[in-house]
This record gives sequence, C-alpha cells and structure tokens, in this order.
Amino acid sequence: MTRTRYAIVGAGGRSQMYVDAIAGAYSDRAELVAVVEPNPVRAALAVARAVERGAPAPSTWHPARLEEVIRDERIDRVVITARDDQHAPLIVRALDAGADVVVEKPLTIDAESAAEIEAAVERTGRRVVLTFNYRYSPRNSALRRVIQDGLIGDVTSIDFQWMLDTKHGADYFRRWHREKLNSGGLLVHKSSHHFDLVNWWIHSTPRRVYASGGLRFYGAENAAARGLAPRHDRGTHDGAHDGFDLDLRQHPQLKELYLDAEGHDGYLRDRDVFGEGITIEDNLALVVDYANGATLSYSLNAHAPWEGYRVAINGTEGRVELDVVERGAVLEGEGLHPVLDPSAVDAGSSGSLRPEGERLLLQRHWEAPVEVEILGGDGGHGGGDAILLSDVFVGPGDDPLARPADWRDGVQSIAVGIAGNRSLATGLPVDVAELGIPLLARAVR
Repeated sequence: MTRTRYAIVGAGGRSQMYVDAIAGAYSDRAELVAVVEPNPVRAALAVARAVERGAPAPSTWHPARLEEVIRDERIDRVVITARDDQHAPLIVRALDAGADVVVEKPLTIDAESAAEIEAAVERTGRRVVLTFNYRYSPRNSALRRVIQDGLIGDVTSIDFQWMLDTKHGADYFRRWHREKLNSGGLLVHKSSHHFDLVNWWIHSTPRRVYASGGLRFYGAENAAARGLAPRHDRGTHDGAHDGFDLDLRQHPQLKELYLDAEGHDGYLRDRDVFGEGITIEDNLALVVDYANGATLSYSLNAHAPWEGYRVAINGTEGRVELDVVERGAVLEGEGLHPVLDPSAVDAGSSGSLRPEGERLLLQRHWEAPVEVEILGGDGGHGGGDAILLSDVFVGPGDDPLARPADWRDGVQSIAVGIAGNRSLATGLPVDVAELGIPLLARAVR
C-alpha cells in the first residue's frame, strides 16, 4: 500500500494525537514526513515523539516555508493544529501548493478568512476535513440517532447549557485564547463545537443570531472589584499558590512544551487569569434561529464549580434530554495540575453529590420517559477519538449518522460565533447571510 505523506503544522499539545496516530495505529497507510513549527523546542519534541513510537524522524520546517515543504517533501495532506487565527492562511497556502488539509476546529475565526478558504477550495478542487470529535462521542451520536429516527417528531426548539469549571474554563484565560484576535473568543474557539453539534443534531443551518455576554469573572477589573489581593503575573512562581495558578514546573508535559520553549518565542502558557489584557467573554447567552424554524437558546459559563452540559430538544412528538457531568466538583485540595479537560481524558470521580456520568432521556407525548442506552468505548471522548481518527486516516465508510465533516460544516459552525461576536459589538441581531461568506448567502436562497 502506498502511504499518504503528511506534514503537521503546529506542534503544541493538540498535535500529539496526530503524531501518535500516524506513527502508531495508522503507520501502514500514513507517514509523518515533516513537522512545521516555528519554535525549535516544540518541533524537536514532535520529532522525538514520532521516533519513540518507531517512525523515522520527520524533517522540521518553519511555517514561512510551507509551500517549499509541500513541494520538496511531496506532501499529500497537511494537518493543521496551529493557533486559530493562523488556520485560514495556512489552509489557503496548503491548498494552493497542492495538498489536502485536515484542520482542528474552528475552521477560522472571522468571515473574511472563511470566504478566502471557500474561494481556495473552489479554485483548487482540494479537500478540507474538519475534526469535530464531539460528533463521535457516543452520547452525542445517540442523541443524533433519536432525532434522526423521528422519535420526537419535527424539532421546534433547543435548550443548551455548557458549563466550564474553574480548572478547564480558567485555562482559556491563561493562554493565547484570552485575546479575541487570536481565537475569536469562546463563541468561536470553544462554542463552534457546540454549534456544530446543534447543526448536526437537527440537520439544519443557522439563520439569525442575537448574543449577550461579557467578561464578568476573570480579568483585572473583576479581580479589583471583588477586592482580590495583588497576584503574580503568571502561575509559575515560588511561594504559595491558589487554585487559579498553573505552575508549569509541576506538569512535566507542559513544562517541556512551553516553559522550556519560552526563550525562543516569548509565549507564556501560564498567565494569571486575573491579569490585564483579556479581551474575551466568560459569560455568554445566545438566541439562534434556524432554517427549519427551530430556535436555539444557548449559554456558556467559564467559571462554573462543575463541568458538563445539558441539552433538551423539543419536538412535535416529544422531548429528549441529555445530561452530562464530566467533573462534579473542583475541590480545593486537589493540587495545581489535575486533568484540565475532563471531556478528553477521564478525570476520575470527584466524590461529590454530583457524580460524573451521562443520561439520555426520551419522553414522547402521552408516554412515560425512557432512558436511551449510550454505548461507549475506550479512549478520549468516550471512544469517539478512535472513530474520528479512523475516518481521518482510513477514510469514512457508510456512516448513517453522517459524522465526517468538511469545510462547509466548519463554516456553518463558526457562523453562529462570528455573528454572535458582531451582535455583542452592536447590540443587535445579525443575519448570517450578511456576514460576507458566499456559502451562507447561497443557503438562504
């Protein structure tokens, strides 16, 4: 079998899943030929990780030479795990240079760059695959099946609450995500996952968005208003720490990826969540109208005491509810570096009155509620990551749930967040067809 030649662009933490997959389970059909990363420490770590898993050492390149590496190394596919604002230029350059693309969500962070990606796809005829791993989580797939099978009739409305706790939620306010110019804010970086789920669950597209929210917990002004004592600029420091500090010296993987690499680019992974310069929101609420007539009521809180989500979908024949607790409590004595994202890795039981778990409940009109079985697996996101990686590296088969996603799905997911950001700025509802993205304008015709 001829192996597909890959380059990975961006060698931060998210790239490791792809390095492991190419060098491991899919080494018979995939080959990691090049690592494209501006920081030499992170580039070297990615090379070492591939070699440790039995693969030949890939070459290393700076992103400024992306076209050169695609040409000289005969790259078939580029996997992009770089910072969100860099996705669009990297996608366009890779397509124009002759490679297909696999990209982490979000597709990009604004309407202008989304339109550029659409133009590049049409110009080159090449493929862009989006890795929406939440679609593959067994509980989310089970909810899609309930709706797809018509068990609640036609969807009329969706209530969706997402809680990020003071471990995971706080982490977005330490990193590059805290600046909207880098990430598009949580409405784009994080919530694009959630908006994609809604689009996919109800098999419809967003039409109009109204948003409200703000920075109400993190940041220097909020800290001062609550009378918090002066704090260190970063979590890596000597002396006493609190639950909002992240000391990189106590987390070996973060230390080698970021603390040991600071001297090359000055990037700080552990900035104080109550410091200056945060331009994203931590409390958000949206109302979204859909093409099929349904309305979404959505909220995101990034400083909750527990982590998980609740979604209820109402239909003409009943209602289905999914309740998920990924971490039941954040306790003071747990240390400074527990699992940050409990959706990706089992965080263990919190031992609280809010036990970790999930429940999918279906109740049709005139009937008692019944619990729908959720069949999970091993690994990240309840076994969903393994299915996603198979679709990426082997190719999707005949999937009745239509989980594989491409750039069109990416555009539809970020459309809600981009329109939401405009609504936050203007105080007015925003029609997604007016964002300036041709795909969205065509969808309303």
